[in-house]
Amino acid sequence: MAHRSTAASLLVSLRPDQWHKNLIVFAALIFAVKLLDPAALARATAAFLIFCAVSSVVYLINDVGDREQDRLHPVKRLRPIAAGDLSAATAIGLAVGMGVAALGAAFALQPAFGVAAAAYLVLMVVYTSALKHLVVLDVMAIALGFVLRAAAGGLVIDVHISNWLLVCTMLGALFLGLAKRRHEITLLAAGAKGHRKILEEYDTYLLDQMIGVVAAATMVAYIIYCASPETHALFGTEWLVLTTPFPIYGLFRYLYLVHRKDGGGNPSDLLLKDRSLLACVLLWGVTAVTIIYRPFGSF
Repeated sequence: MAHRSTAASLLVSLRPDQWHKNLIVFAALIFAVKLLDPAALARATAAFLIFCAVSSVVYLINDVGDREQDRLHPVKRLRPIAAGDLSAATAIGLAVGMGVAALGAAFALQPAFGVAAAAYLVLMVVYTSALKHLVVLDVMAIALGFVLRAAAGGLVIDVHISNWLLVCTMLGALFLGLAKRRHEITLLAAGAKGHRKILEEYDTYLLDQMIGVVAAATMVAYIIYCASPETHALFGTEWLVLTTPFPIYGLFRYLYLVHRKDGGGNPSDLLLKDRSLLACVLLWGVTAVTIIYRPFGSF
């Protein structure tokens, strides 16, 4: 395999293809009915860019720490640090520089947002060094990272953060994290324990039980949110309940891909490659925005 240049290796290690995970910071903007507020939109966009930088810092630190284990993985061994295309010292130097710059920008934008961004970075560093080796806490830490990003999206525009937003984010992220663990076990088979020691603590039966519980809880939480009087009062309509078929189908489709098509290893790739899943997410987004903002008048 041809070696990448240092610049190309740095770019790949920042994982810009994963930055769309930070779009969760826009959730508070949309559900606080601030999407059409130029100032709020600008601040949320700045928050998104800052979290892209912070998440890249985490990826660099993670790849340095996991480089030996990644070399045993059929896909991760191609990462620049594991492949030897980028030195650990260069990666850590870039991570420190980006981290300082990103957190400085976060605190300058909004102090409370800066605290959330710093908390996310600390959590992910602790996850990389310790929590990912603790059963259940490993996936919970990843899910909490998504919750912090969602909360940060509300803090940066100074709006109330709905408990329902945080609960649904936590449950959805747990669902994806557990499905990813299951895929790792089935993909690596007997070599799973050698790649990541925590996989010794899981098996497909246990993960299927956890996934079933979390999937059901996610659906129930979202349906209650859409049907609650609090939501009706906030948006001035009861029609948000019409969006519930989309997450139900999305969860079932994802489970189908995990169990019948051996998917789930990379939720982002699965979303972009599976047309049915992508269409479901897009239709949910369009339907939710249309109901909340009613561009065609009241209904």
